[in-house]
Amino acid sequence: MVFAIIRYREIKIYALDDEPIRRIRGVIGAGDPFVLGILVVLWRVEKIVCHSATIRDMNEAAQTDGSWLSEAKKDIDQWAAMMPKNADNQLIDWQWVASLDMERGIGAAATQHIDAIAALRYWRSSETGSSATTAVTGRPAPSLSARQLHDLLKLDLAIRDRLESILAQCNTTFMTDFDRLIASYRLPRALAYANRRLCDEIAILREIGAQMRLWTITQERRERVTVPVLHPYARPADAADAVSVADTANGDRLASDETSASVIRLDDIQDRTAEIVNGRASRRKAAREQERSGRYAMSRANLSGVTSPGGSTLFDDDSVFAAGQASRSEEGRRLADYRKPDWRDAYLPGCDVDNVMGVDIETTGTDPARTYIIDVGFEFMNMMSPRPSDAPAEYRYEQSSYVTGDAYGQARLSFGVTPENAAVGNDLILGLTGIDVRDLAGGPRLFDEWPAAQIGLLQRLEQQPYVAHNARFEHGFFMLNIAGYAESYRAGNITIIDTLPMSRRWDDGSIPDDEHPYGDNTLESYAKRQGALDSSKSERHLGLEDAHIMLVAMKRHLAMLRAEGRGPWGADGRSGLGGKHCGRRW
Repeated sequence: MVFAIIRYREIKIYALDDEPIRRIRGVIGAGDPFVLGILVVLWRVEKIVCHSATIRDMNEAAQTDGSWLSEAKKDIDQWAAMMPKNADNQLIDWQWVASLDMERGIGAAATQHIDAIAALRYWRSSETGSSATTAVTGRPAPSLSARQLHDLLKLDLAIRDRLESILAQCNTTFMTDFDRLIASYRLPRALAYANRRLCDEIAILREIGAQMRLWTITQERRERVTVPVLHPYARPADAADAVSVADTANGDRLASDETSASVIRLDDIQDRTAEIVNGRASRRKAAREQERSGRYAMSRANLSGVTSPGGSTLFDDDSVFAAGQASRSEEGRRLADYRKPDWRDAYLPGCDVDNVMGVDIETTGTDPARTYIIDVGFEFMNMMSPRPSDAPAEYRYEQSSYVTGDAYGQARLSFGVTPENAAVGNDLILGLTGIDVRDLAGGPRLFDEWPAAQIGLLQRLEQQPYVAHNARFEHGFFMLNIAGYAESYRAGNITIIDTLPMSRRWDDGSIPDDEHPYGDNTLESYAKRQGALDSSKSERHLGLEDAHIMLVAMKRHLAMLRAEGRGPWGADGRSGLGGKHCGRRW
C-alpha cells in the first residue's frame, strides 16, 4: 500500500487523461495487479476531488454580493503550507493577508472612508487647480491636505508592492503543487480583485496631486515596463504656493513649513514597479547562467579524459568559441539566434488540430493583477473539416472588409470598469481601441464581477483548443479573472494554441531584418502575410475582429504548410492536437 501511494505520486496519476488504466499499466508494468488497483482507486478519488473543486469555484463565482472574496481567505492555510516566501524570496506574513478587507477595499483612502473621487472632481472643477474655494463648486472642498495625500499614496504603494510580490509567486506554486494540497485558485483571484481597486485608488491620488499642482506625471519606459514618474511642479516665481492655498481651502491648520512643497518627498511616492520587475528578471538571469555554467563544468569534469570525436569544440576554450562567433556576420548571428528553440514552441498546433476557438481580449493595461478586461471576442473555425452546415452564413464585423468565410459561432462581449478607473480615464486605450473607459462606469458589468460571463467563457474554453496571438497574455488574465479556469487548466482540460510561434517558426516573412531586428511577428503583420488582412488596413484592436483575422491567417497558413510538408507535417512537427496543456505526460 505504501509503495503504491509513493508510486502514485511519482507518476502524477492525478494528471492523466481519459485512459488511466492503460497508461498506469504502461508505467508500472502488467505484473502487479495489486499496485495497479490501488493506483486506479487513487486516480478516481483525485479526479473527483479536482472536479468538485472546479465546480465549487464556479458556484462561488455565482455569488454576486462579493462574499466570495472573504470566503477565499479560508484557503490561506493551504497556501501558507505550500508558499512560505514571495517572489522576492521574503517570508510572507499570511496573518496580514488575512487582515485585508477585500470586499470594502484595501487602500488607505478606502479604509479611512475618504471619498477620493469627490476630491478629484473638486479639484478638476477648479479653473486653475490652485484656487480651491467653496465658490468654485458651491460645496465645501473635501478635507484632503497635501500631507494627507502624500501619506495616503505612500501607504497604498507599500500595500501594493507587498501584495503583488505574493501574487507573482502564486502561479508557480499552484502549478507545481503536485500533491494537490491547494485545491482552488480563488485566493489569488480575490487578491487580484482587491489589487485592481487599490491601483484605481493610487491612480486617483496621483491625479489629485497633479490637479493640486504638487507634481506632474509622465509615462516612462524602464527596461521591461512603463511606469508613471512624478516630477516636481514648476511654479512661476510670482505664483502663489498651490500647496498652501490647497491646505487653507481645506481648513488645514498646519504650519507653513509643513504645507510647503518641500515636505512632499516625491522619492517616497514614486512607483517601484520597474525596480521590482527588472530586479526579479536580473536574479532569474543570474540563476540561469549559474545553472548553465554548473552543467558545463560538470560535463568537462566527467569527459575530461575523452577525446571529442570529429574535432568537436563542445569543451574547447571559450576564446575559440568567441572567435568563431565573431567571424559570423551580424545578420547570420541574428538569424541563428532567432531560429533557436523557444519556450513558445510548446504552443504550436499539431497535425490533427481541427475545431478551434479563437479568442482575443482588450484590456485597460497589460498587468492582469492591475487592469480590467473590457472587450472579449471569440469565434469558432474548423482547420480541416467542413464548416457546420447549420451555422449562420454571414456575420457583420466592425470593418466591412472582413468576410466571414469559414468562421461561425461569433460573439462579442463588452465589460465595464470601476467608477474610480473611469474617473481617471485612459487615453492610450482610447487611441488604440476607440473604447473610452470614461463611458464604461455604470454601464456594462465588470468581468471580474460577472459570474455568468466567467462560467460561460470557461465552458467554451474547455470544449476545444483555444487560439490566441501571444496567448500568454490571455492566459494570464483568465487565470486571475475566471473562476475555475486555473483549476481546469491544471487538470489538463484546457489546450492553448498560439499563432505567434507559428509566425516565428514557419513564416519566412517574419525573419529579422534591419527594420525588425527581432522579427516581425505582430498579429497585423502575420495576418497580412497570410492574406487575412488587406495590406492597406490596420489591426482593429477589438476582440472579435482580431480573433477573426487570426483564425483566417492560421487556417491559410496551415493549408500552405500541409501542401509543402512543413510545420506540423514536417520532420519536427507534432502529432495530435498540439498546443500547450497540463496533465498529459504520455
